[in-house]
Amino acid sequence: MTAADRSPAFRIGDVAVALALLTRLPVPVDHASAGARAGAAAWAYPLVGALVGGIAGAVYLGLTALGAGSGFAAAAALGAGLLMTGALHEDGLADVADGFGGGWTPERRLEIMRDSRQGAYGVAALALALLAKWSLLAGLTGPEAVAALAAAGALGRGVMAPAMRWLSTARRDGLGAGAGRPAAAAALAAPA
Repeated sequence: MTAADRSPAFRIGDVAVALALLTRLPVPVDHASAGARAGAAAWAYPLVGALVGGIAGAVYLGLTALGAGSGFAAAAALGAGLLMTGALHEDGLADVADGFGGGWTPERRLEIMRDSRQGAYGVAALALALLAKWSLLAGLTGPEAVAALAAAGALGRGVMAPAMRWLSTARRDGLGAGAGRPAAAAALAAPA
């Protein structure tokens, strides 16, 4: 790591890259080069997760303060999170479920995962995941919901850095292959 890599401006750039990669929020970054900086910016992924979760929690808190039921507020909060992230992680979950549900060889599983169409396993996994999130969130009260969503967002994105550092990518030409590997210290610190 160079002195320039440790500068505050570079670190702010890492946060912007993380926001651009993990959300649909408009961020002024060069999207063509953001993917190549994904590994270096992985330390900022938990910050982005906490922000997304905090905003979704604020939706929940605001709606319940206005008198909405917890079930409706939970659905709206989950919807806000999906809108902010472009349902990126849900798409990945569905792809993995379809691949492992329908593929008998590693090659076939990867082929299914790359297919943009959703299969029965993917739809079922999405339904179960969203229902589980909804039921857990609907059982919380205002401030607890904000804290839970922010913490879950941070932890969910925080574990990405160690995975990027120490696990191999499924394909040489996939999204993960071009992202680079975070430094060991950043990979260890991100989940904390």
